[in-house]
Amino acid sequence: MDSKLIIGASTLNQTPLNWENNTQNILESIQQAQQQNIDILCLPELAITGYGCEDLFLSNWLYETAWEELEKIIPHTKDIAVIIGLPILHKQVRYNCACIVQNQEILGFYAKNHLANDGVHYEPRWFSSWGFKKEDTLTINNKSYPFGKGVYDIAGHKIGIEICEDAWREERPADNYQTIDIIFNPSASHFAFDKTKIRQDIVQTSSEKYNCAYIYTNLLGNEAGRMIYDGEILIAKKGEFRLQHKRFSFQNFNLVSYDFYNEQRIEIIDTPKNEEFPKTVGLALFDYLRKSYSKSFVLSLSGGADSSACAVLVAYMVRQGLEGLGIEAFNQKVNHIFSEEEVNTFKSLSLREQEKKVCEKLLITAYQGTKNSTTDTFDSAQGLAESLGATFYHWLVDDEVKGYTSKIESVLETQLSWAKHDIALQNIQARTRAPIIWMLTNIVGGLLITTSNRSEGDVGYATMDGDTSGSIAPISAVEKDFICKWLIWAEKTLDFDGLKYVNSLAPSAELRPQDQKQTDEQDLMPYDILAKIERLGIRDRKAPKEIVKALVASEKIDEEIIKGYVRKFFTLWSRNQWKRERIAPAFHLDDFNVDPKTWCRFPILNGGFKKELDF
Repeated sequence: MDSKLIIGASTLNQTPLNWENNTQNILESIQQAQQQNIDILCLPELAITGYGCEDLFLSNWLYETAWEELEKIIPHTKDIAVIIGLPILHKQVRYNCACIVQNQEILGFYAKNHLANDGVHYEPRWFSSWGFKKEDTLTINNKSYPFGKGVYDIAGHKIGIEICEDAWREERPADNYQTIDIIFNPSASHFAFDKTKIRQDIVQTSSEKYNCAYIYTNLLGNEAGRMIYDGEILIAKKGEFRLQHKRFSFQNFNLVSYDFYNEQRIEIIDTPKNEEFPKTVGLALFDYLRKSYSKSFVLSLSGGADSSACAVLVAYMVRQGLEGLGIEAFNQKVNHIFSEEEVNTFKSLSLREQEKKVCEKLLITAYQGTKNSTTDTFDSAQGLAESLGATFYHWLVDDEVKGYTSKIESVLETQLSWAKHDIALQNIQARTRAPIIWMLTNIVGGLLITTSNRSEGDVGYATMDGDTSGSIAPISAVEKDFICKWLIWAEKTLDFDGLKYVNSLAPSAELRPQDQKQTDEQDLMPYDILAKIERLGIRDRKAPKEIVKALVASEKIDEEIIKGYVRKFFTLWSRNQWKRERIAPAFHLDDFNVDPKTWCRFPILNGGFKKELDF
């Protein structure tokens, strides 16, 4: 066995079907690895195609193109071994594979054993699982290669492969690898709060169990729209951590190297949820903006918690980008939104001054008031926008609301009243705001942010074609209780002092007359209780009676009041699936969400939990 071995792992920010981008990232990563004298380089799962191709994985031409890109990469692997993820069509069956290339020659292909099929994953729809201790021969273009082989001799060391989910199951491919030196795990593991702790445990315990070095490398960025990859790289050896790479980079790729014979140990650094949230959403927004070739974000800034959170997340995106890339590279990656003259002007400014200048162009906000709006929310919206440097417009929509209302009153020959037509009179205000903010969005070539949160999605506390209108829903995967608490944290910790206004207000839709003093929690229930019911009922799939029992035991609230909250939640949940079906593209951030396109499917037409709520 050689006494020298340098291992490399690289994250990649890929995009489905963007062949030129994906291959270029791979080639640049390999070139940098060669310059660092890395002997074996591991790239993430499905690196050539991108993980998020979805039903395009059912198209044979995709596999042919992926192979063509692999052939472009192989000549660039002189004096290095590279593990490259791509899909392979073998005997008309589709597999998720890792190709092992060394010094411009293919050594073989490992095929994934365990396919992820829970939560947001649907891999068995596209791929077939291979099988333990099973090997075959793959023939392409009159050349034959070992297929299904999991262990290889490289640089005098025995290396084994597991792909992502393979390591998350009790029965694992690595159980069949004897006397192994290194196990590489190329992954496409989507972000969720605190998920990194699970990965860390897998890497550490695997390295101890198999008495080897275990190398884990993940994809990076918002690859296809909804899933976000944090670019995590972890290396452990014989139960001790040796390397942890910083997550949430805005670079095209990140490469790390590790000396296999270096016994230096490190302490793993955990990132709290409050910090993970803006870093993840900031990266997701940045990639969504540049990959959709949009010029800005447009936001109906109401002065309330949700829209304020969205504004701050865009500003934090700018802060991350400027700190990680610098203004020139930032501008290049967002498709040269700023002129060369503007960029040169920015260079003389401090980072915070640059942040405001960039926000002025990238974040377009508007306060759309009615006679039911308060000066408190106007001051909150204007104060926050000014503190961020965002462009701020404001106008009233009372004339438009009056026009719609008078027309329907004329047709129905009746005067609408709050006593009889409460929902209609609230909704028309929210819907009236949508056309003009969309018009502004079209004019500036932007992405319209919808500010719905997960709690609103649960109970349908949102107006379709009103406040739900938008191109992207960055906070629809987190609950309102978290948003309110995070804003207080962000004001103090992230130095967004413009949040002082909204943090002094009780959340309100401000759609009823001001003398009614409308608040969200009066309309619904306390947000912390709503979140607990949601987690028990939707994430944990508990029956309503079980939820009542659990809340009675944990909360200092009368049982009848809790029963009322549970009845309201499930009644509203069952009525509003059609709204959840129409959520704008949303980021997956938690260990569950209520978006039926990714995590939670529920019938639009249903019995409304009548039997289950009979208590």
